[in-house]
Amino acid sequence: MIRDLKNNTVSDLHVAYIGGGSRGWAWGFMKDLAMDGQICGTVHLYDIDRGAAERNEVIGNKISAHAEAKSRWRYVVSDSLKDALTGADFAVISILPGTFEEMRHDVHMPERLGIWQPVGDTAGPGGFMRAMRTIPMYVEIAEAIRDYAPDAWVINYTNPMTLCVQTLYEIFPRVKAFGCCHEVFGTQKLLSAMIREQEGIEGIDRHEIHTTVTGINHFTWITKASWRGMDLMPMYRKFAEKYYETGYDEGGDNNWMNSSFNCAQRVKFDLFLRYGAIAAAGDRHLAEFVPRWYTMTPETVHSWKFGLTSVDWRVEDLAKRMKRSDDLISGQEEISLNGSGEEGHLLLKALLGLGDIVSNVNVPNRGQVPDLPLGAVVETNALFGYDRIEPVYAGPTPDGVLPLVSRHVENHRNALKAALTCDRALGFTTFMNDPQLGGIGWDDGQKLFDDMLEAQRKYLPDGWFR
Repeated sequence: MIRDLKNNTVSDLHVAYIGGGSRGWAWGFMKDLAMDGQICGTVHLYDIDRGAAERNEVIGNKISAHAEAKSRWRYVVSDSLKDALTGADFAVISILPGTFEEMRHDVHMPERLGIWQPVGDTAGPGGFMRAMRTIPMYVEIAEAIRDYAPDAWVINYTNPMTLCVQTLYEIFPRVKAFGCCHEVFGTQKLLSAMIREQEGIEGIDRHEIHTTVTGINHFTWITKASWRGMDLMPMYRKFAEKYYETGYDEGGDNNWMNSSFNCAQRVKFDLFLRYGAIAAAGDRHLAEFVPRWYTMTPETVHSWKFGLTSVDWRVEDLAKRMKRSDDLISGQEEISLNGSGEEGHLLLKALLGLGDIVSNVNVPNRGQVPDLPLGAVVETNALFGYDRIEPVYAGPTPDGVLPLVSRHVENHRNALKAALTCDRALGFTTFMNDPQLGGIGWDDGQKLFDDMLEAQRKYLPDGWFR
């Protein structure tokens, strides 16, 4: 790494991208890097599917060679975690734990007991099982970071976010890791739209909306929000009351039905009217952290105006991405440089001393959320500066919200312990303690747990099956 203080640039950076076969996060990250003239270097792509990493090597170098690129990056494939990480200044982790077949069991097997999961990657039975196969992978990654890049900053994008970050710190306590998620950004955009509707003020960038963020990933809450000194919480109450029944459909024509990821914000509005804080994730995620108020049946889900993202849809979407990958490599599709809307490269720059920034981030609790356990991974704002992250004090969790969040924090603690020790009894009780399993009989829950665990046997340590 070469720092030019006169020109305020950093060159010859070494970035390890673990999960280099990713076609969503990786392409966006590559474009963000290419569009920033203050940093450049080499990205070392490592993926267990070497062919996927090789394809991204071609695409990454095409992006870097784009006529409108402001910086030049070199993309190379690494043969191992050791090769990718040795000498790394930063490591980015974006992996799919297992395949879509394992995810099919995560998402759809619980449906036999009437458990309908919109996402199935963070909470609920699907989130638990995904965590059980992800944690051993993160143990290996954490050990590699410890051995080959102990001073690197580590950016995690993989779900379940909280347990991925928690595992890194459990295995390598000195790791400098944080998790990034864009869910809060969507709520800032919603607040901008609210101001436009109520005050007639156009063009408010989401970065101008200042929020106090607290909670855990995908179950994040905003307790204060303002724009240029204007308190937005009373405005949001009027907004929620107005659109509680119909939902807020900015695109019109039931736009929430046109995508597996869109929603009409009804869950968000309902939770605000119940608890007085803004639930800051998308409805699909929020619905999985509470009892089955919003997911009792597919018809219930539809009435709340969000969708169930099936694994079949994900498989079809992957096929489209693969086709697009072919087209980008062959030149049939021209590469366009458009920003991803993520902040990963901006946080990277801040850590290099190229301008401080405040963003929501997942890191261990050092007191920024005073009523949650120290060391538990929480999501709050943090100040990023030269080689440092300073969490911003979020204050106490709202009284009504605290029991909801605390339950998941304790489940995360037990899930990590169960995964590391292959404690099947603790794993099962943690599985059953999730709100989505409420109302499920013990015997039915045991059979579901056993079947879901068996479905991912090849990704789990043998200790689970002794």
